[in-house]
Amino acid sequence: MTEVTVRPYDDGDADELWSLKRGFELGLGHGTGGDDKGATYAAKLTESYRRKWLAWVERCVDEDPDCVQLAVHEEGPIGYVFVLPASLAFVWDAAVLNELYLDPPARGTGVADDLMEAALACAEKQDLPLERLVLDVDRENDRARAFYDRWGFEHWGEMVAREL
Repeated sequence: MTEVTVRPYDDGDADELWSLKRGFELGLGHGTGGDDKGATYAAKLTESYRRKWLAWVERCVDEDPDCVQLAVHEEGPIGYVFVLPASLAFVWDAAVLNELYLDPPARGTGVADDLMEAALACAEKQDLPLERLVLDVDRENDRARAFYDRWGFEHWGEMVAREL
């Protein structure tokens, strides 16, 4: 793989970021919860959702320019990490790693480590009730769990959900 740079998101990256976000969302249902889970995530990826999500990203980046970082190589972005800005830390009383995604061909190359380093640098700048970085990871996603274990994440509570 050619050299990869991790840099902050900017307005001109919206289309590429959305493409990566789609990969993230569609990957959530793949192999971790059956066809229903995959269909649920795929169904939400409408144009309306795209506009709202990108507007939210812009508000977050306005608050903290480093909260969304892209991994970019010569052909364009191949991954991203999104740490919620400090104003949202009270969701979990900690920094929140909202999303980390890397295109499948780039996995296992060390780029995810570069994105995690960017996430930690962003989180360490935040004034937090608890000095923690938390995230939600599917217990059936062995690859992601192994990655987070390697970075020192430990089980801390359990998220449950129900339909509205």
